[in-house]
Amino acid sequence: MSATEGQPAPALDLPTDGGGRITLAALKGKPAVVYFYPKDDTTGCTREAQDFTALAPDFAALGATVIGVSRDTVKKHERFKAKYDLAVILASDEDGAACEAWGVWVQKKLYGREYMGIERATFLIDAEGRIARVWRNVKVADHAAAVLEAVKVL
Repeated sequence: MSATEGQPAPALDLPTDGGGRITLAALKGKPAVVYFYPKDDTTGCTREAQDFTALAPDFAALGATVIGVSRDTVKKHERFKAKYDLAVILASDEDGAACEAWGVWVQKKLYGREYMGIERATFLIDAEGRIARVWRNVKVADHAAAVLEAVKVL
């Protein structure tokens, strides 16, 4: 299964840093950005989280909630968030159910070795809970700014 533009967003109900939970249902009526990333505290993932954090006030001004999702534990998210002073919600999908539902648990290849992992992908959810935009195989540079522009035209 893969989440595609125009469809209702798959359910999302995950534990977050700080001992909370995030659900898309609770965000209905406002836009949300859900970005999936491979691993806390790696170069690309750190840069992506920092870029979304730098634009957090702009997303907030548009009423949009930004949620980063990986299979790391809540504890690892908390250390990652504290280390880089991140201002985005980090949700833990330890069992991979959300990654499967959103179609981002994929076969990857690195140095000729094939393995399963999280595809770096971002989904913009509109106020009605539908997927307004999808970015797959994301390149981190300028990505957060491109997502912000898409939120502005929702």
